[in-house]
Amino acid sequence: MTGLAVVLGARGGIGSAVLAELVRRGIPARAVGRSIRPDQVPAGVEAVAADVSTPDGAAAAVRGAAVVHHCAQPPYTRWTREFPALNRAVIGATAAAGAKLVFADNLYRYGPVDGPLTEDLPFAATDPKGRLRAELATELLAAHAAGRLRVTLGLASDYFGPAGVDTALGRTFFGRLAAGKPARWIGRLDRPHAASHLPDVGRALVTLGERDEADGRAWHLPAHAPTGQELLRLTGDALGRPARVRVTPRALLRAGGLVVPMLRELGHVAYQWERPWVVDPAAFERAFGPYELTPLPAAVDRTVRWWTGSRDVPGPGPS
Repeated sequence: MTGLAVVLGARGGIGSAVLAELVRRGIPARAVGRSIRPDQVPAGVEAVAADVSTPDGAAAAVRGAAVVHHCAQPPYTRWTREFPALNRAVIGATAAAGAKLVFADNLYRYGPVDGPLTEDLPFAATDPKGRLRAELATELLAAHAAGRLRVTLGLASDYFGPAGVDTALGRTFFGRLAAGKPARWIGRLDRPHAASHLPDVGRALVTLGERDEADGRAWHLPAHAPTGQELLRLTGDALGRPARVRVTPRALLRAGGLVVPMLRELGHVAYQWERPWVVDPAAFERAFGPYELTPLPAAVDRTVRWWTGSRDVPGPGPS
């Protein structure tokens, strides 16, 4: 697909990765954020400040777009209050613009599962955020089925990488380790947990925007599945010193959640860290070909260098 690609939430982790990939592919791009400035985006990219949670703001943001990458989201503790209206505003504006919508989604919809995560699993989450994500996905796909606009969903797990701050593998993991402090981990260190490297997520989402066969369904984006122990070892190697960790059990999340909203929210999804949480990307690779992830040691090294102040990390993609 040719034409202008608009990135909503372009200053966030996933949004910035999508924007970098669009620039790498030479696709005309517009970066949208509440207070974004031209000096915060790559050369040649248009910067538009807009509140896309409102119909007028969303309409101004996506005007003239061929593809809209919906990477915007409210703060984590305000998802259930603010995400539905944001989603509706983006759907309405994108439909009016005649553009395709690519939604950067996650895996909360499924709830606890046994075995690899596949796209045919039922929406079985019972926690507030899981139910919300299921509702958002249902609304988006219903808009596609009704012919209002073309929609595709790309599902990533907890992400890490340059600009990956507000994530379980962001400031409380890599950020603390880079500062010489113990990382914080939820659940068990010996269970594999799907971890999405942001440049890999950006490449996959841009592919979904370009390919017509992506339309009308959700796709699990390829991801690594390291244990906490493996991530700690690789981070220690990149830092040149041992990486320490403090594990937070569910009981402590429950107790702390009585007074700290973020801990209460994390307690709802602690199951993802207590059992294997592994993505099956087979459908994505059947449709779009083999997907080469950035090797995990290189991805961790790039992330560490970003957190320690080396912002000139290598570009996206395998190395």
